[in-house]
Amino acid sequence: MKAMVYDKYGTTNVLKLKDIEIPTPKQNEVLVKIHAVSVNSWDWDLLRGKPFLARLGGLLKPKYKILGADIAGRVEAIGCEVNDISVGDEVFGDISWCGWGGFAEYVTVHAEALTLKPASMTFEEAAAIPQAGVLALQGLRDKGQIQEGKRVLINGAGGGVGTFALQMAKLYGAEVTCVDSEKKLDILMSIGADHVIDYTKEDFTQRGQFYDLILDVVGNRSIFDYKRVLNPKGTYVMIGGSLSLILQLLLLGPMIDKKESKKMAILVHKPNKHDQNFLKELFVAGKLVPIIDRRNSLNQVAEAIRYLGEGHAKGKVVVCVEKDQT
Repeated sequence: MKAMVYDKYGTTNVLKLKDIEIPTPKQNEVLVKIHAVSVNSWDWDLLRGKPFLARLGGLLKPKYKILGADIAGRVEAIGCEVNDISVGDEVFGDISWCGWGGFAEYVTVHAEALTLKPASMTFEEAAAIPQAGVLALQGLRDKGQIQEGKRVLINGAGGGVGTFALQMAKLYGAEVTCVDSEKKLDILMSIGADHVIDYTKEDFTQRGQFYDLILDVVGNRSIFDYKRVLNPKGTYVMIGGSLSLILQLLLLGPMIDKKESKKMAILVHKPNKHDQNFLKELFVAGKLVPIIDRRNSLNQVAEAIRYLGEGHAKGKVVVCVEKDQT
């Protein structure tokens, strides 16, 4: 099979399309023929080994040779202990917790990572959902405890997580302000944003507006900036950002919570089938639509990762592996 492989940290130039053996599933695994896989910020970070936290799985060289976590495809074989998935099933899921390997024609996956794909959902749409959708859901529901009528701000709203978070926040009945670059504001308005801010022209922390929940996908400000625009008993949730902000939240967050009753939280992503099924149900009901900016082929993985890593993506970038096989 063909796979996009890398064996050292670096730019997208270290990615090489190679022929390798098709893996064999273990007892609790399934073999999936991949039709589509989406690109996430983790792919960009793990490729470069930056920030340093991206090297926790391999200090000097990558632990996983094939990136790609959000897959969608068809089951080709199953291990002897797998009971709830059958050969021929169309599935999707986040495989970051069980080995990665999505930028390839086939991958072996722990059965618990996979959710059955509905017929009304394309493989590309399915691949766009798992990581970004679950991060948005867990940030809003679990950490943010979102409620109807609350004022929500999404910083970095134009990417995968942000476009899912906006749609879900509106489903919860929130008033949503989205922050991103000018080129992404039209699409944010088209999917329900109440207010949009071009961060290159206006600083949302200096507008005199206050929010009950801030969902931060980019983490590019100090903890004090975010605290200043939170309402009393408001919540800040960091989904992505710098190591310095993580340290600020760990060290100063508890004190801010105690003194000002403002929660400053870091979301630790927990991939799980239950949340994937919840998102699937929203899709089937017509309440959630994956926003897909670009579709690339397997031999264009480097271009896809670079496009997302440089901040250009409006929603998700999807690699269509099936196109390489036709």
